[in-house]
Amino acid sequence: MILLGIFAAVLSGMLMSIQGVCNTGASKSAGLWTTGAFVSLTAAAVCLCIRLFAGRGEGGFSALTEIRPRWLLLGGLFGACITGTVVLSISRLGTARAELVIVAAQLIAAYCISVNGWLHADAEPFSWRRLFALCVTLAGVIWYGL
Repeated sequence: MILLGIFAAVLSGMLMSIQGVCNTGASKSAGLWTTGAFVSLTAAAVCLCIRLFAGRGEGGFSALTEIRPRWLLLGGLFGACITGTVVLSISRLGTARAELVIVAAQLIAAYCISVNGWLHADAEPFSWRRLFALCVTLAGVIWYGL
């Protein structure tokens, strides 16, 4: 199961980089928010198709009304912000620099969330080793040439 998780994480990272480049290129012609709307509508259509054909064991859409706290439903809002900020960062920094900064920021945010148990995440104990790894990551971002 760990290998499946690693594979999914690697695939996710690769797809995020590819999507960022595609969205940045498309936004040069169609504009940032038109591209973002198209990307979101396409994602919604794909998710609905998968839900119809493969998601039989999942709860229905009515289950969304039972989700508490309600702010857990803000994923779409965050997705729109992510699309916009990724496109802006890639267009200003270039693909590799932008993705490096994005990943570093994700690691820092994820570690803070995990250590503090924020957003209903399972809290994990503070680790100097992991903090050091984050510092090395930040040093790599700086060394790469921001």
